[in-house]
Amino acid sequence: MRPWSCELGNAERPAVLSVSPRVGSSRRKLEEGLPLNRGSGSLVTEWVTSARYLRRLRDNIRADKNAGLKRRRVGMDITWLTDRIAVGGGIWTPDNMAAVSRAGITHVIDMQIEFDDTPLAAPHGIVVCWNPIDDDFEAKPPEVFARGVGFALAALEKDEAKLFVHCAAGVHRAPMMALALLAVMGWSVEDAMDLIEMRRPVADFAGVYVRSVENFLNGRG
Repeated sequence: MRPWSCELGNAERPAVLSVSPRVGSSRRKLEEGLPLNRGSGSLVTEWVTSARYLRRLRDNIRADKNAGLKRRRVGMDITWLTDRIAVGGGIWTPDNMAAVSRAGITHVIDMQIEFDDTPLAAPHGIVVCWNPIDDDFEAKPPEVFARGVGFALAALEKDEAKLFVHCAAGVHRAPMMALALLAVMGWSVEDAMDLIEMRRPVADFAGVYVRSVENFLNGRG
């Protein structure tokens, strides 16, 4: 099995698709996560912010695990960001993959390191890009985003294609990948975050993940 093979034929650099961003609510402050060192100059402030981050890290990991287990039992969790791009939680079972197919989804970016959707998708003709990363609040390399974005843009060149980007709970990794995709499609990072948070309130953008997306975008030139 080749988890990082996400090619769709001869599509080295698909044409960028454009959409009109919908400006939503103000961007969530990244300082709520890992301190961004914007010169506060206060060791007490840095310590309190770091302690707050560690509590959020613990709570988010627990929430991801609980949400993933719950969704294995209750069925699919799909949030449509546009009429062709959705984000959500893990698929896990044949019944859930059948629900994904009934929703008209033709392509999947699976960000889970925990589970490869490919065998479940094959009977439905759904194409999977297994792009596994750990939700460890560490920086992600540009190659992760290049792989997923390239797969998505090639898929969306087909008018009938619909894309589902997911991880285990749809809280961190899938929104992060969707953020990179929307940004390449013409949205500002801020507006893309607003859209994702508006459509999917459970989405959470850790500062280190947003910076990873921005590093990828800056490297594209």
